[in-house]
Amino acid sequence: MSLSVDVFVVGANGERQIQDVPDGCADSAGFESWRTRVWGSQMVRSLGASFFPVLADADLQVDPEQVPALLRECLLLRENLEKIVAGIEPVRTTTDYRAAISDRLAIIEDAARRGLAMGGGVLIW
Repeated sequence: MSLSVDVFVVGANGERQIQDVPDGCADSAGFESWRTRVWGSQMVRSLGASFFPVLADADLQVDPEQVPALLRECLLLRENLEKIVAGIEPVRTTTDYRAAISDRLAIIEDAARRGLAMGGGVLIW
């Protein structure tokens, strides 16, 4: 299993409506094990991240008004990739981890920008 990232809008009835992933866009936010191994890791928490650590225990719903803060948190993680990678128990090379995490952050950032553009939120599940 893997984590997915989707954009949602809130319908007139107040229900979350997941939007289709546009052609040419990806929706992978990492492997299921990344909930605790990467996004919910002690290193990510120590950086002051508040959104990503939620994934250690639950799916993450970022409401539309919180999307700019999610983008700032993505930047925080991106700026600290070396620290995050250093804190992960090595199963791959650090170069592989750095690239994989950077790629997944780019996918999440893309979804967040799409959500921001349409007044929607982001769901990582």
